[in-house]
Amino acid sequence: MLFSNVIGQDFIKNHLTTSVDAGRIAHAQLFIGLSGTGVLPMAIAYAQYILCNNAQGENEGGSQACNLKFEHLSHPDLHFAFPVATTPEVKSHPVSNNFMREWRSFITENPYGDLFKWHQHLGIEKKQGQIGVDEASEINKALALKAYEGGYKVMIIWAVDKMNTAGSNKLLKLLEEPPAKTLFILISENEDSIIDTIKSRCQVLHFPRLSEPQIADALITKHKTPDAEAHKIAHQAQGDYQQAMHLLHHDGDDIQFEKWFVTWVRTAFQAKGKKEAVLGLMEWSEIIAKSGRETQKNFLAYCVQFFRQALLKNYKANDLVFMETETGFDLSKFAPFVHNNNIFPIVEAIQEASYHIERNGNAKIIMTDLSIKLTRFLHRKS
Repeated sequence: MLFSNVIGQDFIKNHLTTSVDAGRIAHAQLFIGLSGTGVLPMAIAYAQYILCNNAQGENEGGSQACNLKFEHLSHPDLHFAFPVATTPEVKSHPVSNNFMREWRSFITENPYGDLFKWHQHLGIEKKQGQIGVDEASEINKALALKAYEGGYKVMIIWAVDKMNTAGSNKLLKLLEEPPAKTLFILISENEDSIIDTIKSRCQVLHFPRLSEPQIADALITKHKTPDAEAHKIAHQAQGDYQQAMHLLHHDGDDIQFEKWFVTWVRTAFQAKGKKEAVLGLMEWSEIIAKSGRETQKNFLAYCVQFFRQALLKNYKANDLVFMETETGFDLSKFAPFVHNNNIFPIVEAIQEASYHIERNGNAKIIMTDLSIKLTRFLHRKS
């Protein structure tokens, strides 16, 4: 993975290469940012720069054989850990080493992919992947060995916020007393979900969202997207290249999410004066409950975004409104029902529901409770 393959983030590229050239490599680094900002490609490019002794701010000038190994992510001193779950092939104690073939194909196909895309790639989208204590033991074993090529060993832990408590405690011991010439690169979208004792031992780098010109240029050069379409997608993607890919290929879940959302708000709005609509909300909740927990969390995040877009539309901040509906739902007619007196309780209720789903609560009960709350919130006066 070359730095030139990573979209934007020039300041971070320069910071990382400069620190390596100066011999100042922090043994534990935490990359915080959306998958669509390039955290994983940057981590791999950074590891390649170190392991292959590359120079001049780019991955060139070092060992040709080493750089070739990175093209296939097969360098023996590069290690990965990531969330996994049981599958028909791996029925118990799943660890990352069981899924390296799938992981390499996932990065090759979509290096900006997020956790939900990874779960889909594995066929476990109805489960919640995690990094457990078995994985932490595997990390210990891998790093206890000497470096194959005599230099650094690099361990990239992707979605480290999905590491459970037992795994975190075991990793913490390793971070406190790391083996010589070992680099940990921890990657997360959610900084708040990482325990403070791990964060305190890491050098933290925050990845900003990409700019519209950067995304548009990548769409034009990498995917031959027409200029007008590329700039439109870049505006809608809101700094997230993964979202731009969804919009370009029309392969995201937004159309299904929009249908669910429209049914939900229409039924919730009717429920105040139409008691049978409550039964409709319960039926809707049952449909959502049948989808996987990652799908439910993604849908709730989509709902928050939809309500925020309606609020911006209501207060005439049209330059910030990027959402375009696919089902004929008129955002401008819905917008007056989202205002300063209900946006905060709506968002808070949705985030609370997502929190309980994350912790394996009963999805049907959670979504029904959220729906009943929404019926009250939508009828509040501004």
